[in-house]
This record gives sequence, C-alpha cells and structure tokens, in this order.
Amino acid sequence: MFEKFAEIISNYVDVLPEEVTEDSRFIEDLGFNSYDFMSFLGEIEQEFDIVIDESQVTNLQTVGDAMRYIASIKA
Repeated sequence: MFEKFAEIISNYVDVLPEEVTEDSRFIEDLGFNSYDFMSFLGEIEQEFDIVIDESQVTNLQTVGDAMRYIASIKA
C-alpha cells in the first residue's frame, strides 16, 4: 500500500516517491495545499474503493495516518 501512496503523492506535489515516508506530513513536509489534498483523497478513494468520512480528514496529518485509516475501513 505504501508504494502506491507514494506514487500517487508524487502526482500531486513535487516530491519523488522515494522521498515519501510514513512520517511525512502532507502540508508541512510534502507541500500539499488544501485543493491538492482533497483531490489526492478523491484519487485514494477510487484507487482503494473506499469512502473517506469527511469528519476524519483533519485527522489525516501524515502518510502513515492515512494508510492506517484506510486499512481500518478496509478491514
């Protein structure tokens, strides 16, 4: 799952997939703006066939946060 996340992230911001870590913060470290972040989440929903609860979006600060959240709703 991590490799797919890193690949998708690199489509939205100027970061190589190998530079992404689970501790990378979307805004502070990777340079996402709010529009790109919401677009990214939409692509994640399509890629993993899930629906992200809008009330949980603010809890997704790092790549690891997002991966753990997706794993919890896919279980």
